[in-house]
Amino acid sequence: MSAAHLVFITGASSGIGWALAQACLERGWSVALVARRADALREQLQAQSWPTERWRVWAADVTDAAAMQAVAQECMASLGLPDIVIANAGISLGVDTAEAEDLAVFDEVMRTNVLGVVHTFHPFMAAMRARRSGRLVGIASVAGIRGLPGHGAYCASKAAVISYCESLRGELGQQGVQVSVIVPGYVATPLTARNRYPMPFLMQPEAFAREALQVIVSGTSYRVIPWPMAIVAKLLRVLPDAWFDHLLRGRQRKHRHTER
Repeated sequence: MSAAHLVFITGASSGIGWALAQACLERGWSVALVARRADALREQLQAQSWPTERWRVWAADVTDAAAMQAVAQECMASLGLPDIVIANAGISLGVDTAEAEDLAVFDEVMRTNVLGVVHTFHPFMAAMRARRSGRLVGIASVAGIRGLPGHGAYCASKAAVISYCESLRGELGQQGVQVSVIVPGYVATPLTARNRYPMPFLMQPEAFAREALQVIVSGTSYRVIPWPMAIVAKLLRVLPDAWFDHLLRGRQRKHRHTER
């Protein structure tokens, strides 16, 4: 994978996605970028003076399977089959499912964070199988390891991403297609900026992106970033429920989407 030259990234206009796009360009790779705010993304790329022949931007919503299929087909027709596809687009909204209005919010989070990954990977799978090479990368979260108060939709969605990528790894590994899931801890992005609770080991997105690309190039199937959060994640996986529940007592819940 060290020779990879074309990377397809969703959610590329801000946060982790934007940092990943820049890190790829810094490596001399080409990028195919998808964002709902495509015009803003083009302006960002032009402001950084990246050579226009090394990037291409499409406007699409990852919840729209047909739109993602169309973008993928255009990408493969004009640029070729990507070496790496990174399903990064995601949203984080606090919910209280005792409130009827939050049911739609829960649905939105799941469609964006879970189906968005499926819609991103699907159009490239057959071509990668035929070529017998390529890597699919899902961006999950440590929030997918244990449930957190007020964060039910986000935690459930990221747990699903981890399991989905694990399933794909078993399906595609013998066909030459590698699958990775990268599990960020806290990264300083617009998604985390509104959190009202402590965020240990908070990383800058540029540092996260550099480390994430190293993981992808190495062929690692699962990695929590940064490494101190990986230790926390391992402990959370084995912590008895009673102990975990005790730790959560008094923890400030994720604020609802209606709260500022």
